[in-house]
Amino acid sequence: MKKIFNTLLVLAVLLGLQSCTDETIGTSLTDTRSAIIEDSSFVLTGHSVLNQRVQARTSTQLVGLLKADGYGTLSSEVVTQFIPAALIDTMGVSSEMIDSCRLMLAITGDGFTGDSKPPMRLKVYRLNKQLPSPLYSDFDPTGYYDEDDLLGSTAYSPLSTTTVYQESGGQTYSYEAVFVPMPVSLARDIHQEYRQHPETFSSPSAFAKFFPGIYICNSYGSGRVMNFNKTELQVFYRKASTTVNEVDTITSTRSTYMAASPETLQDNIITLDVDASVKQRIDDGQAIIVAPAGYEVQLRFPIQDIIDSFKANVGDDLGVINKLELTIPVEDTGTAYNISPPTNLLMVKTSQKDKFIAGDSLTNNKDSFYAVYSSTTRSYVFNGLRPYLLNIINNQNGVATEDDINLTVTPVDVTTYTTAATYYTAAQTVVTKIAPQVSTPAIARLRLDKAKVKITYSKLMM
Repeated sequence: MKKIFNTLLVLAVLLGLQSCTDETIGTSLTDTRSAIIEDSSFVLTGHSVLNQRVQARTSTQLVGLLKADGYGTLSSEVVTQFIPAALIDTMGVSSEMIDSCRLMLAITGDGFTGDSKPPMRLKVYRLNKQLPSPLYSDFDPTGYYDEDDLLGSTAYSPLSTTTVYQESGGQTYSYEAVFVPMPVSLARDIHQEYRQHPETFSSPSAFAKFFPGIYICNSYGSGRVMNFNKTELQVFYRKASTTVNEVDTITSTRSTYMAASPETLQDNIITLDVDASVKQRIDDGQAIIVAPAGYEVQLRFPIQDIIDSFKANVGDDLGVINKLELTIPVEDTGTAYNISPPTNLLMVKTSQKDKFIAGDSLTNNKDSFYAVYSSTTRSYVFNGLRPYLLNIINNQNGVATEDDINLTVTPVDVTTYTTAATYYTAAQTVVTKIAPQVSTPAIARLRLDKAKVKITYSKLMM
């Protein structure tokens, strides 16, 4: 559909248009008219492709086994290294004064997909050698741990979590956590290593040579996957001290000796067997996206049609491109547990997708873009495509290559940081990381047949 809005051109508008010169404008400003044109007559096509091998680029840890009609069967395990504490208390503390330790697996919000009630159990094993890098979702932990080297196990569910309260910046906040009892010898070994070889704690890689990490797996039950976003080893010990009145005292203290973080190597080992009904819909030509490690969608973007239409309509007149956006409606596929569409989608040139992920890249609106799902409109809107279009017009003489046309849409986890508002500036949300989605199960049908690719531009009729 093409809409044209004719308006009288005033001097202020002329001064705001790009690439206008005195020679182009001429001397008779009042004789020049402007038309604002919206053109959405373009067709977007695409199809689903398997994406079962995603690179680990996130600290989110997904554990469990989920079977959901209309989605499939998802299992997820975890391997992770740790970053060590920069300082471990040794003043008045010996290794023998350490009483216990536990692994904390924390969640925020609901933190799970599936049924909260079925009994499930997880196990934690010590890794016995260094993890390879990079890691992918199809990593096989066989040979990296010994079944006889079990560190701990526990039942886990959203109903059995413990509320943890913590203070930060003068405010108290809380989150839920699953605790796995660990052997006290682990904490004592770490404490002794810190006393004898402090250089071990200088970096995650140095620490990994001493303690390669852990492997977490679901050992019993099914019905849900849980999303853990904070993993750390908490140690409880007694500390000897002397008060100002020279009274010897013993106090009980808790400290964190190591924690998983974005700086450490970690991986979600994911196996997803997509439901037969979903596979059939894909075979029938529907563009369905499934996460994690399921399906993504490859598009044929009509960028050349857009350029040709723009040039043909502007002709010898002056045209200024204002906006190019893509809106993709979403259809609920209908699943058990109401599994939702991905929160974020990355759209990137297919030839550059792997490089984008491996390089921890952020979108630049020239060859990579992202959109947030709107549950209100049930759609994704990529509204920053103008630089992508201008780059082809200005640097490639308006001729799009196959590389420009072939784009991939894939589900991603997006990490953001919000700056504080000041008297002069409003709060601003900045994207700091984009990684393949492994945080939660997700599925949606992208209605490419109802998608709208719309260009808006101004045409000066001399």
